[in-house]
Amino acid sequence: MLRLLSVLILAAVCLFGQQFAFARPGQVTAITNVEVFDATGAAPWQGTVLIRDGRIIEAGPKVKAPRGAKVIKGEGRALLPGFYDVHTHWGPRATPSALPEVAANYLASGVTTVLDFHQPPEAFQPRREWLSQIPSPHVNMVARMSTPGGHGADWSDQTTTKWVFTDESAQRAVQELLPYEPDYIKVFTDGWRYGMSPEETSMNEETLSALATEAHQNNIRILTHTVTAQRGALAARAGVDIIAHSLQDRVITEEEVADIVASGLYYAPTLAIYEPRRPGAPELNMESAAVRQRVWKYGNAEENLRILFAAGVPVALGTDAGIGGLVHGDATLREIELFVAAGLPEADALIAATANSAAALGLAEDRGTIAAGKRADIVLIDGKPWKTISDVRKTSLVLVDGAVVYDAANPPKPLPATLAARPAPALIDDFERADGRTAIDTLPVTDLDFGMERSVITFTRRPREEGDHVLSVSANMARKENPMAGVLFPLSRGSVIPADVTTYEGVSAELFGAGDYTLRIVSMQGMWEAKVSAGEGWNNINVPFTDFTFAGNREAAPEWTGDDLLQVGVLVNRAAGETAWFEIDDIGFYPAP
Repeated sequence: MLRLLSVLILAAVCLFGQQFAFARPGQVTAITNVEVFDATGAAPWQGTVLIRDGRIIEAGPKVKAPRGAKVIKGEGRALLPGFYDVHTHWGPRATPSALPEVAANYLASGVTTVLDFHQPPEAFQPRREWLSQIPSPHVNMVARMSTPGGHGADWSDQTTTKWVFTDESAQRAVQELLPYEPDYIKVFTDGWRYGMSPEETSMNEETLSALATEAHQNNIRILTHTVTAQRGALAARAGVDIIAHSLQDRVITEEEVADIVASGLYYAPTLAIYEPRRPGAPELNMESAAVRQRVWKYGNAEENLRILFAAGVPVALGTDAGIGGLVHGDATLREIELFVAAGLPEADALIAATANSAAALGLAEDRGTIAAGKRADIVLIDGKPWKTISDVRKTSLVLVDGAVVYDAANPPKPLPATLAARPAPALIDDFERADGRTAIDTLPVTDLDFGMERSVITFTRRPREEGDHVLSVSANMARKENPMAGVLFPLSRGSVIPADVTTYEGVSAELFGAGDYTLRIVSMQGMWEAKVSAGEGWNNINVPFTDFTFAGNREAAPEWTGDDLLQVGVLVNRAAGETAWFEIDDIGFYPAP
């Protein structure tokens, strides 16, 4: 499916590769006379590190570069393991939003391994393919689970976030995810929502324990969105591997600390997302109750980090980058600085960002320290961050799998921001497949109004006449202003590869309903919509692209190009509390005359 991608971006990748002298297979790369912080707990030492075929083969004060080695002179610089970020969102609301730019930002910050919490499982395979074609850190795809009505279920359907509320449903949900080969699973266990709004549903201990057990039996580690002290202890007892947020509703008790210590879990407090006043921001208005609460919660977050660190709980590094304006890469480095500001020694902050995070992810045997046999994911820094933590921002050179992927003296040229589009087929779906997938082998998704009060939508395939089927959609509209519900049909798996519809005139479908509906097109530029009506009986509709208007909140609508479509679907708007329905068949595109 992605062979076209490989051909079209090959030139860009080659341009990147030409900027650096990569070692040949079997050739040794020697980083000489460099001060090494190996993240093992040992004091920094001066010496040489040898790399061959992506692995460190020797490291130490007395190591010599062999004849014929490719030499990188390390004088005046420090060598550390590459940094980690175990909590990121590479989504459309990220800053920056394009995958190649996000990858480049991480590499420029010395980050070599990350977890992406943002993708539906359908997107795992195509995004892995895309990442394999460009310079990138190691990106682990994380599946998501929550409770019905819980945090994480308030902005996505079950193709993105599984909703579970019993031990049986949790076990089944894990099994449903296995074909997608998730690297990890994130579980939204805590509905407190930072005390800023009514509490949502939280996951009970029995469900979380069953989920963790089932995941561990399939060699998948669990991270939890947990932000309260009581549920932090619950997560520990349930057997999770990483708490991926700060406990911040109060200072934790000795009993809760004991539960967390006994569990052996790792703590990734994501201080960067909670920092009350970020660098360069205006002074806080302490007259505001919301600001005072934010400052109070951050104080709890810092204190609980200090308590857990002192108790021996290993700290890992996550940020929630891509959410709340946090910039990828920069947020990782800020998190290291915030560890130190909270009271961790500089060396321990660096170990949290490297060796501890690798261990938290079950990767300690593969990477996270500088030692023979480890993967050569490393960063050269102009400074000594174990003495001055802000030196983490002085990235000089970054290697992933032993290959130079970032050189501050010769930064790479930007790659294309999106994948090359492929021609869209005329038919998106005729609903004849019994497995629930479209005619183009994608999985329909529900499009809902976000928030804690949400419309409920269901759809099912039913016979229309002998040998023919349609999609029947029904919705109960939320009790709020302007509720909305609908179904979207991705034009590629996971809506990753854009589709080119420039050879078509518009969208066509057969629609059976009662009243007005909205056709929606989701493109790389945003959303475009057109109104249609459907009365009793089947209505053949052909809506030219010129009838669609931009539905975004930009001051000026972008130019319609037709070469970057991701999804097409049908929406319904009705009054609060009402029910709605429609049926659809043969949705696709019709050709220009």
